[in-house]
Amino acid sequence: MSRAAEESNRRMLRARDAMDRAYAQPLDVAALARIAHVSPAHFTRTFRATFGETPHRYLQRRRVERAMFLLRESDDSVTDICFQVGFTSPGTFSRTFSAIVGHCPRTYRRQAAATHVPTCFTMAWTRPTT
Repeated sequence: MSRAAEESNRRMLRARDAMDRAYAQPLDVAALARIAHVSPAHFTRTFRATFGETPHRYLQRRRVERAMFLLRESDDSVTDICFQVGFTSPGTFSRTFSAIVGHCPRTYRRQAAATHVPTCFTMAWTRPTT
């Protein structure tokens, strides 16, 4: 791997780490590009090439993963969890959650409470096939 590729990967990892730490905060591509010290367009292209998904999709997935934990482990309402993980609209949260997990948040909570199966297995069996 060339020095340039290593440096690019480090920059993308730095931005991804920032997304992991601040997933519940409002993050935009311009702010993440500044963290990676590249232009917004270059950041989006390079992030997707490096990690296989766009920055927006990665952030959504991280938020949904955290929401899955909170749905299993807390008694907070779905709406409260939606805002805790950084979504600004319950409708968008529910639609995104359903697209990633395969069930709406309330159904996921009911199934998780009934099964007590590790999440990695639950997601593998409930994910819609394409």
